[in-house]
Amino acid sequence: MTIRVLLADDQAMVRGGLRLILEDQPDISVVAEAADGVDAVAQARRLRPDVCLVDIRMPRLDGLQVTRALAGPGVADPLRVVVVTTFDLDEYVYGALRGGAAGFLLKDAGPALLVEAVRAAYQGDALVSPSVTVRLLRHLTPPAPPRDEHRPALSEREVEVVREIARGRTNLEIGAELFISLSTVKSHVSAVQTKLGLRNRTEIAVWAWEHRIVD
Repeated sequence: MTIRVLLADDQAMVRGGLRLILEDQPDISVVAEAADGVDAVAQARRLRPDVCLVDIRMPRLDGLQVTRALAGPGVADPLRVVVVTTFDLDEYVYGALRGGAAGFLLKDAGPALLVEAVRAAYQGDALVSPSVTVRLLRHLTPPAPPRDEHRPALSEREVEVVREIARGRTNLEIGAELFISLSTVKSHVSAVQTKLGLRNRTEIAVWAWEHRIVD
């Protein structure tokens, strides 16, 4: 199956470069381009691409507003949005992830990571540039453990999986680390999402750091 991608960036040269990288892959096709946020939202809602690659700084609506419109809390049928930017700023990353993004990628991360981020989003996973993952999530940690007596109980194995997700590991890496199969990892991830009311791996990672699951 071909992964259908929408590109949203106000620079035509950037969109052209991203298109060349993605369409060099046999399983990825760019179905639309947008030069501003309003057009990105309109095309995404009309075409329903599998993944939307969205720049942070765009005219009319910025990338964070686009992300919230397409994938944010309250969106009935959210799309998968990956934010791609040159700006390595914590407030951008945090805003994107809180807005429902399935990933956050720096433009200098390289073609391989870009393709990996698109495939991860399509598969329901999330990818954040390694250079910002741990730094960001540590910054999200509150000064003291939050009191949440009504939080659903996770099993010991589910907590281990959550901890590895927060460290930025893929399902394959988690399986190898915990000596369990890939299908078992996916089952635990699904159970965690259901228990905690979270929609993707990124939200699990944020939750883990906020609740001091990771040292």
